Amino acid sequence: MSRIGRMPITIPSGVTVDVKGSSVTVKGPKGTLNREVHPDMTVSLDNNVLTVSRPSDEKNHKALHGLTRTLINNMVVGVTEGYKRNLEVNGVGYRAQKQGKQLVMNLGYSHQVIIDEEPGITIDVPAPNKIIVFGADKQQVGQFAADIRKKRPPEPYKGKGIKYAEEHIRRKEGKTGGKKK
Repeated sequence: MSRIGRMPITIPSGVTVDVKGSSVTVKGPKGTLNREVHPDMTVSLDNNVLTVSRPSDEKNHKALHGLTRTLINNMVVGVTEGYKRNLEVNGVGYRAQKQGKQLVMNLGYSHQVIIDEEPGITIDVPAPNKIIVFGADKQQVGQFAADIRKKRPPEPYKGKGIKYAEEHIRRKEGKTGGKKK
């Protein structure tokens, strides 16, 4: 049995879960999330406890079992607590600011880089070198943060660019002025 797949998901108060066939809808204080699970997986709701079961012990079903349970659990956590990603902007003259529903960044290009908020995502800029991305959908928050980071990934020599707060940049040594023979 899959250790993750067989773990039950307890539904906290204030969250409603609706299971119709292979469609799972989770509603909570932070929003509503909907996901189509694989038709082979069976999702059942009993007394505010969700369980995911699989039809056989095939390798594909074992993999889908844990995946389905984790995706549904991420939906429940997302509508109750939400997810966030912290980004840092490093570099001389590099900064970010929020103007209305847009993130405006100066990243050393000849122009400003402007990114609009997506539905379900909120951006906060508490300092010119910090960006926080909030949302209920874990995948959407991670993808949006990756899209921001992609505008100027950190480089290994001076560490300039946009990086995740918990990310460690491996630094390289620059060229040395060795003698020619």
